Amino acid sequence: MTEGVEGAGLGLRRAFLQDLLAGPESPPDFLEVVPENWIGVGGRMGRDFRRVIEPYPLAAHGLSLNIGGPRPLDRDHLADLRVFLDTLDIAVYSDHLSYTADEGQLYDLLPIPFTAEAAAYVAGRVGVVQEALGRRVVLENASYYAAPGAALDEAEFINRVLTEGDCLLLLDVNNVYVNSVNHGYDPHAFLDALPPERVAYFHIAGHRREEPDLIIDTHGAPVIDPVWELLDHAYRRFGSLPTVLERDTEIPPLPEVLAEVAAIRRHQAAVEERPMEGA
Repeated sequence: MTEGVEGAGLGLRRAFLQDLLAGPESPPDFLEVVPENWIGVGGRMGRDFRRVIEPYPLAAHGLSLNIGGPRPLDRDHLADLRVFLDTLDIAVYSDHLSYTADEGQLYDLLPIPFTAEAAAYVAGRVGVVQEALGRRVVLENASYYAAPGAALDEAEFINRVLTEGDCLLLLDVNNVYVNSVNHGYDPHAFLDALPPERVAYFHIAGHRREEPDLIIDTHGAPVIDPVWELLDHAYRRFGSLPTVLERDTEIPPLPEVLAEVAAIRRHQAAVEERPMEGA
């Protein structure tokens, strides 16, 4: 499902370019790149980008597919995206199960109503995107702070989209933890409600706790122990699938980030020594 991508990966950010070019002692196993950050980028930045990615297997993680938005899909963006993915030979493409635009880009990941009608709408758009890109789409469960109009629970909604759209899931374990605190559900039961055959790979990240019952998904802190534990549960249920560390704010020196990538490897290895749940 992830074609050439395996192990512990890092979400590539521009702040990492020069240190990655210098050759870190413990490099990631693969990189996840954001197409919107690199499509059309030339000059020195574009050259550095291509030098950095050359040794690594790649996955792509988009920001502006707007799969759940009310406006028609952006065909020009899909065409540019197809060229980007084909040129760099990237088979794995993901974006967020959310909406990000209406009359213009909203610069946020807004929740789709958890309804059967919304799931069918998203699934139909997934089919259009998969045909345009010539690839299976992988959708990420998003963090959200309100669930307007919900008639289904989050797991039921996700499962409907995956089945009706015949697409895959990028399981963001930190988002599961964040949502479980903010909306008061059991994160382990949530993972157990997802179909193993649809899970392609994982994300993990840090967050900021504002109140005992309110967490903000910032990607701006180290991963905390309860999220590592939840990742272990995900590995036991779904297998030690490829896992990407994301860091977007309060970015420390690259060796500190890569220490967390190395921790992913340790968690993968520990779970691989034990049988999967249900095996």
